[in-house]
Amino acid sequence: MFLYGAGGHAKVIIDILKSNGVTVSEIFDDDPAIESFMGIPVSHDRIWFPLIISIGNNRVRKALVEKITKKERFVTNAPRSDGVFSPFFGDKSAIISDSASIEEGTVVMQGAIIQSSVKIGKHCILNTGVSVDHDCLIEDYVHVAPGCTLCGNVKIGEGSFIGAGTVIIPDIIIGKWAVVGAGSVVTRDIPDNVVAYGSPCKPVYEL
Repeated sequence: MFLYGAGGHAKVIIDILKSNGVTVSEIFDDDPAIESFMGIPVSHDRIWFPLIISIGNNRVRKALVEKITKKERFVTNAPRSDGVFSPFFGDKSAIISDSASIEEGTVVMQGAIIQSSVKIGKHCILNTGVSVDHDCLIEDYVHVAPGCTLCGNVKIGEGSFIGAGTVIIPDIIIGKWAVVGAGSVVTRDIPDNVVAYGSPCKPVYEL
């Protein structure tokens, strides 16, 4: 397995991979000053596959995906016994419903709970201890930070960031590329491209 990005997010992914018996052979990073990371060699002139983009910033993650050609495959789980890779990567301590749909590049961190009929797009981060209840829809490049609770039938638009400890009540829609501040309680829809926070959560300014 190979990673793109040598930072804090990569450290957690490395730990999760180890718990699944998967070794990270090499990390690619744009910073030429980094020669190794957690004892793993770092390359600056080549990308190997299967690959996880281990960068927490949603916009950077999307830009890197679009930069890499379609023929190159993102794979984000430890191999099964038959050597076939699953479409998503989840820590062993995560609880993921068999009816949940999770697309390539998405990482599910320690202690997360993904309930029935949840749909999660590509290259998302479901961080430590996140709870996502039934029928939620999470679009591509979303980051749900540690300790968030999404009640049933919540929709989060592409690229949005949900800050740590946020609670979103049922049937709420969060727009695309929005930022919801940590500790917010979201009781009404949040539009695209805004920063919103508070209890109750309200848009504060446009991005």
